[in-house]
Amino acid sequence: MFDLVLQGGRVIDPAQNLNEALDVAFAGGKVAAIGKDLGPAAETRDVSGKMVVPGLIDLHTHVYWGGTSLGVDPDDYARFSGCTTLVDAGSAGPGNIHGFRKHVIERSDVRILPFLNIAFPGIFGLHWEVSFGECSDLRLVNSRVCLAVAKEQADLIVGIKVRVGGGTSGALGIVPMQMALEVAEHMGLPLMSHLDAPPPPRSEVMKLMRGGDILTHCFRPFPNAPAAADGSVEQDVLDARARGVIFDIGHGRGSFGFETAMAMLKNGFLPDVISSDVHLTSIGGPAYNMLVTMSKFLRMGVPLNEVIRASTINAASAVRVQDRGTLKPGLLGDATILEMERGKFTFMDVVGETLDSDEQLACRGIVLGGKWWHG
Repeated sequence: MFDLVLQGGRVIDPAQNLNEALDVAFAGGKVAAIGKDLGPAAETRDVSGKMVVPGLIDLHTHVYWGGTSLGVDPDDYARFSGCTTLVDAGSAGPGNIHGFRKHVIERSDVRILPFLNIAFPGIFGLHWEVSFGECSDLRLVNSRVCLAVAKEQADLIVGIKVRVGGGTSGALGIVPMQMALEVAEHMGLPLMSHLDAPPPPRSEVMKLMRGGDILTHCFRPFPNAPAAADGSVEQDVLDARARGVIFDIGHGRGSFGFETAMAMLKNGFLPDVISSDVHLTSIGGPAYNMLVTMSKFLRMGVPLNEVIRASTINAASAVRVQDRGTLKPGLLGDATILEMERGKFTFMDVVGETLDSDEQLACRGIVLGGKWWHG
């Protein structure tokens, strides 16, 4: 007997090329079967008229709640955003990853996969009234210590994070990224690089990135935008994609613009991953959450199947985990139940431009580890 069966929903699983009405069964914490008229279960949920997708993965979040100024509560956020895995984008560094693990990650229901910040204290100075770039002072960036802690926490961390730009690395420019890249190379892990306004220029960052590294805030507005003045895609961005660099949205409070996004989409340049960059100062807008960010791409004409792909299997692949991102039997029993909510919605980017829409994705249930978690 199955533990749980989701009955009558439209299963959308791009990794398996599924987009049809099917039942999904769970047992022992894993996906057990997908098909029609599945056998008896201890619990059956009728999800007719709704979409059943692999558990959503938000690749860029900040959920070291209580340990950093920008953190939000992971379980609360996951419940209303429909996420089963939250990738924390470097909230903690070598000096406080242990606390993040013990006091938040191990105590949360939702799955949390952290990047380790190259800066010793992580992102410690981001608040409504305070903004201090953790990579602007070389005394806070020690690659030897970062490598030692990365090895110690190798069972937990999924990559190395660095923030560079005028507001984050300041006069040090590209130097913290070079140091972070060296640690990532020694660990055999991807680097996730934040890029805000110059310096350094986007082209200097792009040329350092390797295949499998992640550029977050990839559709940021001018300056350092990936789209040229004539609407074309900058050549260094095209070259990076050809090398296998992963392009992640990371919306946040200052890192996503409709003008940039529509120029990139017009050129057929879709993001590899859609993520929210949710934190203290973006959860109340303009990012809000994963579902709002996904809905913005639907409004800009990206097909639903591709939006789901960029929020599930592509995100899992970016952090090199193979046990989630799809509803393939034998993998983690994580699923999100979605519904297209009709109404009047206004979406805003980080510079105040808006798009009106008559639909938005809404979470109607979450299965975590094969059990009904929220709905």
